[in-house]
Amino acid sequence: MAWVYLLVAGLLEIAWAIGLKYSQGFTKLAFSIPTVVCMILSFFFLSIALRTLPVGTAYAVWTGIGAMGTALLGVFLFGEPASVKRFICIGLILAGVLGLRLVSSR
Repeated sequence: MAWVYLLVAGLLEIAWAIGLKYSQGFTKLAFSIPTVVCMILSFFFLSIALRTLPVGTAYAVWTGIGAMGTALLGVFLFGEPASVKRFICIGLILAGVLGLRLVSSR
């Protein structure tokens, strides 16, 4: 179940990272409040996952999920540059996250 909590925490990290962009430096209240809620919930679910998962593994996976999702959404939502090199790098992050999951004993 810890891995499910970690996945939820990672998805919420993506949400708050994208929310930061939409909140324009917390100047738009309609985006700022959900962004802060996602931040709090992301840390909450990460803390639950850390009850059983090793901190190094959990933190690396959490940031990996956030980095992958935010990078992909940056391309699709904000028109950030898309290139083969960028997608290869995102794939490498995915490989690292999956590798950590496979070698984890919990």
